[in-house]
Amino acid sequence: VQLQASGGGLVQAGASLRLSCAASGGTFSIYAVGWFRQAPGKEREFVAAITWGGDTALYADAVEGRFTIARDNAKNTVYLQMNSLKPEDTAVYYCARGNDRSPSRSKWNYWGQGTLVTVSS
Repeated sequence: VQLQASGGGLVQAGASLRLSCAASGGTFSIYAVGWFRQAPGKEREFVAAITWGGDTALYADAVEGRFTIARDNAKNTVYLQMNSLKPEDTAVYYCARGNDRSPSRSKWNYWGQGTLVTVSS
C-alpha cells in the first residue's frame, strides 16, 4: 500500500490545518492508521491513531483536545484536523498504516512520505 500525506504548510500560532493521508494500492480500510511527527533534531513521536472503523482514537498528551483524527474508508483517506497550533507543533508529519485493526496492537509497517507543518510565533 502507498500512503500520500498532504496539507502541510506555514501558519501562525493559533491557526488550524487539516492533513490528509490518502492510500492506494492495497488494503487500508481494515487496519488502524496513525499520524506521527518528527521535529528537527528530535526523534519521531506518536501524534494520533484511529481504529479501522473510526470508532476509537488515541492521542498524544501534547495534542489532546487540539487535534482530531478521522477517517473516510470510502475514500481511503485519514485526516488530522489540527487546531490551536503552537510553534512546538512544527514538524514533518507522517501517516502510517498498522497491521492490526487496533492502534494499540499495531506495528506501523507502511509509511507515507511526510508533509511539513511550520507554525510561527
